[in-house]
Amino acid sequence: MMERLCASADVPEGEVFQVDLGDGRVLAVYRVDGQVYATDDLCTHGDASLAEGEIENGEIVCPYHMGKFDIRTGEATGAPCSIALRTYSVVERDEAIHLI
Repeated sequence: MMERLCASADVPEGEVFQVDLGDGRVLAVYRVDGQVYATDDLCTHGDASLAEGEIENGEIVCPYHMGKFDIRTGEATGAPCSIALRTYSVVERDEAIHLI
């Protein structure tokens, strides 16, 4: 069963958008090279929203300590981050992005 996260227009190319699912989960939804991805929004290193970070070369840069994560895999790619982000499967359909 799919869960609607946001409108496709909420996530332009090269941008990140925060989605609060209301059940304690907050996700960051990204569009990179035309593909849509989702991870946990909270940095695994510190109490920072990744939706407030910048996307660089397929990575999200944490706004607090400049650590990095691969948006596609969740892998921590830049210090001080060392613990991977949880990733989520998403699909874009009917002008919306859905969690699957």
